[in-house]
Amino acid sequence: MKTLSRRSFLQVSGAVTGTAILASALPASLISHKATTEKYDGKKLNIALCGLGRYAGLLATGLEMSKYCRLAGIVTGTPAKAIEWRKKYNIPAKNIYNYQNFDEIIHNKDIDLVYVVLPNAMHKEYTIRAAKAGKHIIVEKPMATTAADCAEMIKACADARVQLAVGYRLHYEPYHLEIKRLGQDKVFGQVRLIEVSLGYRLGDENPSDWHLKKAMSGGGPLMNLGVYCVQASRYVLGEEPVSVTAQFAPVSNPKLFSEVEESITWQLNFSSGAVCTSTSSYNCNVDRLYASADDGFFELSPAVSYGPFKGRTSKGELNFPTINQQATQLDEIGKLILANKKLPAHITGEEGLKDVKIMEGIYSAAGSGAKVLLT
Repeated sequence: MKTLSRRSFLQVSGAVTGTAILASALPASLISHKATTEKYDGKKLNIALCGLGRYAGLLATGLEMSKYCRLAGIVTGTPAKAIEWRKKYNIPAKNIYNYQNFDEIIHNKDIDLVYVVLPNAMHKEYTIRAAKAGKHIIVEKPMATTAADCAEMIKACADARVQLAVGYRLHYEPYHLEIKRLGQDKVFGQVRLIEVSLGYRLGDENPSDWHLKKAMSGGGPLMNLGVYCVQASRYVLGEEPVSVTAQFAPVSNPKLFSEVEESITWQLNFSSGAVCTSTSSYNCNVDRLYASADDGFFELSPAVSYGPFKGRTSKGELNFPTINQQATQLDEIGKLILANKKLPAHITGEEGLKDVKIMEGIYSAAGSGAKVLLT
């Protein structure tokens, strides 16, 4: 795997702080959309991006490529960003909001859905405010910083009769659809062991990054990166973990990691007997998934980042088209909402709640040194 610095990781992932990401700045492999002959000339779902930070640039590129969705509005607390995005994406002034007047979006019939791309601790507030305004919501991962907050978000959306999705882009990615099939259909027999980890080396260049502030992030690399590992272990097996053990790694940079962990390793135990070992880290570059079953194995590396992915099984290479993950996710969600159809369970708020409960268990196990039951 290519070695990643924090700078290269964030550039590829769309995390150039304070600026919109231009399509020309991304590798061609991230620009291509899912090949399809299906045509659609109907109404598009009008989406407002709430928060114009690191990931919003990739979403904007995905929205430019989307067949079923369009970028119709923005919510930002930075006037300079409002000017920049309005000009770049031709956004009407009436569809531009800040955090103080956001609730006025209730009167805007040109916004159908709010995509919350704010720091983790702000997800709850803006999901609930969007729901009260009658807008559907997609909220980025992790869904919130606590399971209790997730439950409040789910209730608010149910009360408002709007749909709530979590930005699980990998559920639409071809390599991940395949490893889900290989594991759940037991193509190589019962999966016994999974190893899935994600990390990058965080330098000292941005000590004010909100990911390092527990009040905003809810935690360190487990919350930012480990959620992908928790998700992958669950959908490869099609099971829920029953217990967890976990360990914090020693901190090598106390100045940078005074509030959140630098690295954490955990072991999820499943009722089938399978075990998944994972590490999420801000101190090393890792992006891999390996699954060992009774009659073979399958693996991806890169595995759970933005790709492009590479994979193989004990029978040979995996070879699937590279898609634009954001455009594909938005299209699959958008066409269901446009058709007034219910979103699938595996991307809903209930799914986000499960992940956050598991991550709370991981932190509890690492802090106590004891096995924590998850059921």
